[in-house]
Amino acid sequence: MIYLNLFLTFFKIGLFTIGGGYAMIPLVLEAVVENGWMNEADFMNFLAVAESTPGPIAVNMATYVGSTQGGILGSALATLGVVLPSFCIILLIAAVIRNFLKYRGVQAVMGGIRPAVVGLILSTALTMILGTVLGVSDLKTVPAFDFRAPAIFAIIVGVSFLPKLFKKKKKLSPILMILISAVLGIVFYGFWG
Repeated sequence: MIYLNLFLTFFKIGLFTIGGGYAMIPLVLEAVVENGWMNEADFMNFLAVAESTPGPIAVNMATYVGSTQGGILGSALATLGVVLPSFCIILLIAAVIRNFLKYRGVQAVMGGIRPAVVGLILSTALTMILGTVLGVSDLKTVPAFDFRAPAIFAIIVGVSFLPKLFKKKKKLSPILMILISAVLGIVFYGFWG
């Protein structure tokens, strides 16, 4: 039963989310909390890990949740569920409809979908900010400011401007920035946790 539930849950998320993995985050959060697979704090921690690993975030999320709930078969079914709708839709578009985006009706639909995708992404960002900086997970939670997350964010932003300060044309590697963030996390959360 868990395998079918994993597949159908992620299939539904993959089918009804337009805008990529970041637009899926609120739906995945709702699904994993509703099904009791993860609480919101664990999801936010997992999301940070999924962001720093290679591959599409939606696939990373589905694979991880599937593996925690159903092992290798669970991860395979959840991953298949999240990618199958997009695969089928793109295959259908490529096979049946030529010059799909030239039609006014399609342009109108896409014009309406874009703001919704932006809203979903902003909702996710706001949820992560409130959870990380203020420890707010729902409307009943009393906000408690935590200086560590904004401090790490400020340091990373400052470090990202170092090449400009020294008039270097090359930007710092995102991998280096993730490693610096990890070290700062160990320092700030390990010593002041």
